[in-house]
Amino acid sequence: MLDIKQIRENPQLVQERLNSRNGTYDIQPILQLDKQQRELEATRSQLQARSNEIGKTVGQKIKSGINPQDPEIQSLRDEGNAVKAQLSELEPREKELKAEIEQLILAIPNLPSEYTPVGKSENENVEVRRWGDEYIPQHPNILPHWEIGEKLGILNVERAVKVAQSRFVNLIGAGAALERALIQFMLTMQTQAGYVEVSPPLLVNSASLTATGQLPKFAEESFRCADDDLWLIPTAEVPVTNLYRGEILATEDLPIYHCAYTPCFRREAGSYGRDMRGLIRLHQFNKVELVKFVHPSTSFDELEKLVANAEAILQALKLPYRVINLCSGDLGFSSTKTYDLEVWLPSSGKYREISSCSNFVDFQARRADIRFKEAGKKGTQFVHTLNGSGLAVGRTMAAILENYQQPDGTVLIPEVLQAFLGRKVL
Repeated sequence: MLDIKQIRENPQLVQERLNSRNGTYDIQPILQLDKQQRELEATRSQLQARSNEIGKTVGQKIKSGINPQDPEIQSLRDEGNAVKAQLSELEPREKELKAEIEQLILAIPNLPSEYTPVGKSENENVEVRRWGDEYIPQHPNILPHWEIGEKLGILNVERAVKVAQSRFVNLIGAGAALERALIQFMLTMQTQAGYVEVSPPLLVNSASLTATGQLPKFAEESFRCADDDLWLIPTAEVPVTNLYRGEILATEDLPIYHCAYTPCFRREAGSYGRDMRGLIRLHQFNKVELVKFVHPSTSFDELEKLVANAEAILQALKLPYRVINLCSGDLGFSSTKTYDLEVWLPSSGKYREISSCSNFVDFQARRADIRFKEAGKKGTQFVHTLNGSGLAVGRTMAAILENYQQPDGTVLIPEVLQAFLGRKVL
């Protein structure tokens, strides 16, 4: 969440940056409630000081020998009781105002960074670089990944729909083995790059989703267990980030790098009619996630390294891709700066997102209360958090099925995966 002090002290700057996003966000209700709360706090502080003063005066007078029943003492006690009655009314109202302010701030997204292009939609995203043009297939008539997958007998949708509903798939035989090989390969690459692997819970509580920014705004995007305060994770970002919720780390603990393979579950509310076929937009999919907890002074450099870690997977697989710097209007709710990696899908002649790498600065850490203590300095600071896909497994498989597709209908297996699969062709 945003810092209320930042909103209070720089309202014009905060509002301008929010206006550069896609959506309408008004901080005036927050400022009004904040003013009320601070006025109430000042009144309460004055009353509390008077109450303490009365108590001290009464004690001193009795100690000096004045009869406790003396009218002067009784008058002071009456005033003290009246002050306490006022305090008993003010304190709950102040708590209510703080809660109202917090709920409003929870609905406000992160501010785009100064390094984020200003724009209102994905059409104003900025391409940073491309890689692997020499690996783009040149032969015509490449089948979409779902068609070649069904022809090879490694992908089946019909039976998945029977078992669950639309937007689920079955991977069969070599298809399941290819997915498993991709997961193992990605984890191996990322652990070699310095990430510590985590196998986290797939169900998380509401506090965890609130900490990373999915709640309250995106409740409809997630699957909830009806009888418990538990949700299926939309990404490993949620449980891994919350590993340190409410903790104070030491400076020497930073940076912390984690990677995690998990299934991910998303309702994809509002996206019906888009990518209904294949592996691009599913309710359940597998992903290897990269999560970082870093010192604030290094977070933007750490973002560049995170992107390079994700790119390394695509380069090892020899899959053509491009890197996009998202504009302010296309940023995710919690992000201040995001790079998308988009892989080439020849059947559609388009680049499609396969990884999103974001710096959240202190936005998530403030919601999750993840801080660090620097030796020799008073107080604590919020860490900066980052995450990115390293990579989305299903989309990587889709890219392989299309980019490695041969004119005879077979699909070559990328060289780096052959040892994991024990074969060279699907």
